[in-house]
Amino acid sequence: MALHDVNGADRYLEAASRHAAERDRHAQRSRRLSYARLAVFLAATASLLSTFPGPVSFASLRIGAGMAGFVVFFILVYWHSQVEALERWSATLAQVNTDAAARVNREWGRLTPSAIAGPGPGHPYADDLDIFGHASVFQLLGWVGTEAGRTTLADWLTRGASPATVRDRQQAVAELAPLERVREEFAALGRIVEPAPHALEGLYAWAEAGPWFTRTWWAAWVVRGLSALILGLLAAHIAGVIDWPLWLYPIVVSIGLMVAFGKRTAHTFTHVFSRYGMLQQHGELFARITGTPFTSPCLRRLQADLQKSGMTAAREMARLSRIGQFADLRLVVLFHPVITLLTLWDFHVLAELERWQVRTAPHLRRWFAALGEFDALAALASLSHDNPGWAFPEIVESATAIEARQLGHPLIAADRRVPNDVSVGPPGGFLLVTGSNMSGKSTLLRAIGVNAVLAHAGAPVCADHMRLPPLSICTSMRVQDSLEEGVSYFMAALQRLKLVVAAARTVRDGDPMLLYLLDEVLQGTNTAERQVAVRRILRHLLTLRVVGAVTTHDLELAACDELEAGCHSVHFSEAVEHHEQGLRLSFDYRLKPGVATSRNALKLLQMVGLD
Repeated sequence: MALHDVNGADRYLEAASRHAAERDRHAQRSRRLSYARLAVFLAATASLLSTFPGPVSFASLRIGAGMAGFVVFFILVYWHSQVEALERWSATLAQVNTDAAARVNREWGRLTPSAIAGPGPGHPYADDLDIFGHASVFQLLGWVGTEAGRTTLADWLTRGASPATVRDRQQAVAELAPLERVREEFAALGRIVEPAPHALEGLYAWAEAGPWFTRTWWAAWVVRGLSALILGLLAAHIAGVIDWPLWLYPIVVSIGLMVAFGKRTAHTFTHVFSRYGMLQQHGELFARITGTPFTSPCLRRLQADLQKSGMTAAREMARLSRIGQFADLRLVVLFHPVITLLTLWDFHVLAELERWQVRTAPHLRRWFAALGEFDALAALASLSHDNPGWAFPEIVESATAIEARQLGHPLIAADRRVPNDVSVGPPGGFLLVTGSNMSGKSTLLRAIGVNAVLAHAGAPVCADHMRLPPLSICTSMRVQDSLEEGVSYFMAALQRLKLVVAAARTVRDGDPMLLYLLDEVLQGTNTAERQVAVRRILRHLLTLRVVGAVTTHDLELAACDELEAGCHSVHFSEAVEHHEQGLRLSFDYRLKPGVATSRNALKLLQMVGLD
């Protein structure tokens, strides 16, 4: 597994280097085109300006040369924009592969922090299991680029899915895993999408609010008739068919419409098209999904969601982008008022926009939900591709215990990860993990929890094999006091423990079984009372439909009469080595049966010079 990870990182770095070289070539072309644009513009301008003091005989030649120069200038502007887009595309592909190599090697400092803050400290397990934030599960799955994808993946990691849904996702992940080019380009395109927090909610709200201008059927016809009348009368006046400027009379009506509805029209355009690039890029993302042939039911369903009712999401987003281009005339300050006055341009664009609104409103949320689901599946597929030794877990409704072979912590690099065979459950029993400080007890609990989260999201797990029942998860591991709220460490531990017990009591037949993970329960009080309290809590949990694991330094728990029958004891140990510099502790992080027989607190004191 470690060898593949290293090779995988090397492949990503090689791809990043290739894309970076391509980016540099495009950057060099971009600089040349920039200089060429400037030179052509200055030459064309000079040619036109020289017309005025120059001889009349060459005026037409200089004007023609100047106009031809400006034509060349605009061609160069377009060409330059295309080259800049290619430069940005290559740079994004290079960054995608650089980040992928960092994830393979678990080099968290080289990765962009997670864009999702997480659900907060009240969540049953997200903070304890490092689901969000720095060096987290979400950061490990960092291919996700779109807002819809990030939201979907965060939801999957904080709410387990049913076994049927998990199996559906696993098939999709298995199909996407070998499609490296598809995933790489989708991730890059997702990153290029303009960052727009809550932009999708704003788009949904506008689409579902319905039209305001074309709400009455005759509004669009009035605009069409009025603009036709103005242009017809103006053309007749210019041609000399009529002597009077009759076109000025409908112009007055045009001015009235602009005064009455101009601000609201401009507000609608700004609200919808302020993220014009985002709309265009999402259309390309939709096209990527529908343009790739898939066989798994989940992916085919997503494709069908993007093409239901005879409408294609990619085509409709392209139409919206074109409408946005027409609306951009309002940015041309010199021409916009005149053209709108004569043709009611903004109202024609608004009518077309509202037709799009009515047509797509019933489908918009489903389209972006499908996009988010595909983005999340692609992230899980990247995890599967980068870790071919990881297994897809079996979530079995009839199972009563978690059984894992060579289970490791996914956030630890492969060359430092030490896997262990682990069994947790069935109900009526619990796994008691003992061992000295730094021996690996908390890491084992997090490995169990994180892999259970990945399993219920549809991802592969860091194990050779894993079989588990449908689970909900609740933990008490990373307890913190709060000076601001006046909560002591012990009270914070009690509140967290209350959350676990309350969740355990609500489990009913037919519900997912609860997995609880308790790390050094109630450390903030004296030993005698802590032991009594922990025994009572564990005895109560043994009567419920739950499974769990507990770490402790209180070795007497394993020998307690009321817990002995349900207690499955395992431990970690350490070796003490004597060197010239003093004592040195080494850990093998291998799980062994029974209760720990050694302690190292005094040895650690001696090692840091407090002996």
